Amino acid sequence: MSQQSEFSEGDLRNTGMSLRHDREWDYELERIVDEIGEKDAEKVGLQFPEGLKRRGPKVADDIRELVDDDVTVMLSGQPCYGACDLDTYLMRRTDVFVHFGHSPMKDTDKVIYVPLFSNVDVFPIMEDALEELPGDEVGLVTTAQHMNQFEDMKAWLEERGYEVHTRRGDDRLTHEGQVLGCNYASAEVDADQVLYVGGGKFHPLGLAMEHPDKKVVIGDPVNNVVTVADTEKFLKQRYASVHKAMDAETWGVIFCTKIGQGRWEQAQEVLDDNDDAYLITMDEVTPDRLRNFDMDAFVNTGCPRITTDDGPQFHKPMLTPGEYEIAVGNEPLDELSFDTFHGTW
Repeated sequence: MSQQSEFSEGDLRNTGMSLRHDREWDYELERIVDEIGEKDAEKVGLQFPEGLKRRGPKVADDIRELVDDDVTVMLSGQPCYGACDLDTYLMRRTDVFVHFGHSPMKDTDKVIYVPLFSNVDVFPIMEDALEELPGDEVGLVTTAQHMNQFEDMKAWLEERGYEVHTRRGDDRLTHEGQVLGCNYASAEVDADQVLYVGGGKFHPLGLAMEHPDKKVVIGDPVNNVVTVADTEKFLKQRYASVHKAMDAETWGVIFCTKIGQGRWEQAQEVLDDNDDAYLITMDEVTPDRLRNFDMDAFVNTGCPRITTDDGPQFHKPMLTPGEYEIAVGNEPLDELSFDTFHGTW
């Protein structure tokens, strides 16, 4: 798997036959059905992130129960790792296209984004996290799944005496306080510590790398654990990959063709800089697909998580554009930083 989903198998506790009254996630079926009726749709496409694909048939069944028999519901089998990763083939061939699990990253009247807001109670884990949050100022961030509780989280912290700093990042972000796996601009706040409320370690790790001057406290309401983001192990892995690539003579420059992940200008900069660099276009970037290319190292200009999550699985060093600059001697080693996306696509 080249890019990691926002969801994991641990998120899939409710496995009842119908999801119309799922206590954990809000599938917004009424909004979908209203859109089908307004557009008199005959074909409906559903796209789920990897960790939720097994829910797809049940969602399709629920929609069929609520609409006319003439409506055909189709499930996307394409890999999906974010709002930047739409199944454009299915989208063009359906009257209504629903993308589950992420907030909108691009304004479009063709796609219905259903972020799947979580109904998990976040406040017990926030209470536990207070032990790691001294002082009276804190930044607050979360993922799309908990944005429905963001204002309540902020008010909860304020009631306990904190001055809470929040902001909306750049145009890739829909909500104030929202972070993505590739964008942490919402954490650029005037506070020395940030509380991340959400599951997983990747988001807070990226946040800590992007903002090394801040203490990042993780309150995970799904696994009911509080930790502090530690970048040391991650940095060691990245330094090791850069060192391995310093002797590389030939470079494969990966340009990802997924609709929201291509960074052509960055790919072109590497190609202009290096006569021994070769452009490789791919939609799904996996170790197996690259194994047949006889390159000494690769530069990934697509989703940063291809490099950070799956980097060790590639047979040759896989670097970010910034790490490439270090490996070829254009930048010093202490310039190593986290790769992020900014702006719209």
